[in-house]
Amino acid sequence: MPLHRLQMVLAEAGFKKFRANQIFDWLYRKCVFDFARMTNLSKTERKFFSETFTVLPAEMETVRRLDSSDGLTQKLLLKLPDGNAIESVLMHHDYGYSVCVSSQAGCDMRCAFCASGLNGAVRNLTAAEILSQVYVFNRDLYPKGDRVSRVVVMGSGEPMLNFDAVFEALQFLHQSEAANISYRNMTVSTCGIIPGIEKMKVLGLPISLAVSLHAVKTDLRNELMPINKGFPFADVITAAEDYARSSGRQVTYEYILLAGLNDSDEDAELLANYLRFNLACVNLIPVNPVPEKGFFRPDLKRVEKFLSVLKRHRIQATVRKEMGQDINAACGQLRAAFARNQKSE
Repeated sequence: MPLHRLQMVLAEAGFKKFRANQIFDWLYRKCVFDFARMTNLSKTERKFFSETFTVLPAEMETVRRLDSSDGLTQKLLLKLPDGNAIESVLMHHDYGYSVCVSSQAGCDMRCAFCASGLNGAVRNLTAAEILSQVYVFNRDLYPKGDRVSRVVVMGSGEPMLNFDAVFEALQFLHQSEAANISYRNMTVSTCGIIPGIEKMKVLGLPISLAVSLHAVKTDLRNELMPINKGFPFADVITAAEDYARSSGRQVTYEYILLAGLNDSDEDAELLANYLRFNLACVNLIPVNPVPEKGFFRPDLKRVEKFLSVLKRHRIQATVRKEMGQDINAACGQLRAAFARNQKSE
C-alpha cells in the first residue's frame, strides 16, 4: 500500500496522519512485519492494526530454504496464502545483495530447457507478492546492517505478461522511503514479448532489459522457445535495440549453451552477426541440467571457443558466474518438486 493510500485509510479510521509514516517506516525501512513490535504505537493501536491489516511477508510460509556451500546464495520456496508456491533467490556479490524474483506462479512460455514451465502458469503475482520477495530477505539482512540493493525479475514467469504488477512493484521498491533501490540496479527479463518491450520504452524508466535469446536459427529457436513463432527473434532484437537507444541502457542477451544444439562455432558466428553494432552484451550460460528435460552442458573448451568467436567479432560477452549450482538455484526446480509432492499426497 503506497504511503499516501495508507495515510488516507488511517485517516478514515480516525488516526493521525503521522501514524501512517511510522508504520511505513517499520515495514519498509526496518522490515518489521509484526504490529506488536511497533513500539511507538500504543497498545490499543497495535491491537487495532493487528486485527485490521495483514502484512504479506509475515504470511508467506518458507516451505524450503537451501543455502549454497559457499554461503553466497540462498534459495527460498515460498508458499503464498492461497497455497501457490514461488521461488526467490538471494545472491551475495562483492557489490552487495541482489534478489531474483518471480513474476508469475509458474510459466506458460514452455521453453524446452526450463523447469518453470513444467506445470504451466497458475496465475500472475500481485505487485505486493513481487516486492514481498525482496522484503522476505531484507527481514534477515536488516539486523546485520545490510539490505537488498539490486533486483532482477528473472525468476518463474514471463514478466511482460504481468507488466503492470511488475513495474508497480519496481517503482515501489525505488521509493526512497521504501527500499530505495536505483532503477539502474533493476533488470527485467523477457523471452521476447515485443509489446512489453515497447511499453518499457514508453514508461521511460532507466531499467535494464534482458532478452532470453538462446538460439539464432529459426527452426531451433521455434523448438526451444515456442514464443519465437509469435515474436521472431530478429524482430525481438530490433525492439530491444530500439529500447537500448531510447533508454541508454545496454541490453543483455541471455544465451543458454546446450551441448550439441546451439553451441557450435556457426551458432556463435550467427549470433555475432545479429548483434553487431548493437548496444548489447551477451551472457553465456552453460545449461543447468533439468532432469525432466534431458539437456546437457557443453564442456569448458566448447564454452571458451564460443566465447572467443564472439569476442573476435567485438561482441561484449561473458560467461555467467555460477552461483548456487549445488542448491539448484535455476528457477522452477524447487517449485516443480513441490508440485510433484502435492500430486502424490
